[in-house]
Amino acid sequence: MIPPRFDVTPEQIDRVVATFYAAIRRHEVLGPVFAAHVADWPEHEAKIARFWRNAILYERGYDGNPMQVHMRAGDVRAEHFAPWLMLFDETLRRTLPPETARAWSALAHRIGAGLRMGVEDLRERRPGPPVLR
Repeated sequence: MIPPRFDVTPEQIDRVVATFYAAIRRHEVLGPVFAAHVADWPEHEAKIARFWRNAILYERGYDGNPMQVHMRAGDVRAEHFAPWLMLFDETLRRTLPPETARAWSALAHRIGAGLRMGVEDLRERRPGPPVLR
C-alpha cells in the first residue's frame, strides 16, 4: 500500500470539495463557466472528490481525464486558472490544518499549471513551426 502524499482524510477531502464548489457557484466569472457544464452538482463533487482521493491517497476510484475535459469544454480559458486557484487556496486555508493546506495547495498549483498550459496550447495553435518564447 502506498502512503498518502500528505496527511488528509477522505472526509476532509469531501469537505474541501463541497466548500470549494459552493464558492465556485457564487463566483461571477467561474460560476457561469461551471454551470454550463455541470448538470448534477452532487455527482460532479463526488467525481472531483474521487480525483483528489486518487491524487492524494492513491485510491483508485477515479478514471477521468481532466486535461481532455478542460480542453474539450471550449469555454475554459487560461485566465480562469488564477481565480480558480485563489478560491481553492482560500478553501484549503479555511478548512484544513495549515500544513495540510500548504501541501494540498502545492499539488493543486502543479496540476493547475499543467491544465492551464494545455488550454493555452489548444487556443494558441497556429499553422507552421512552433514559436519559441
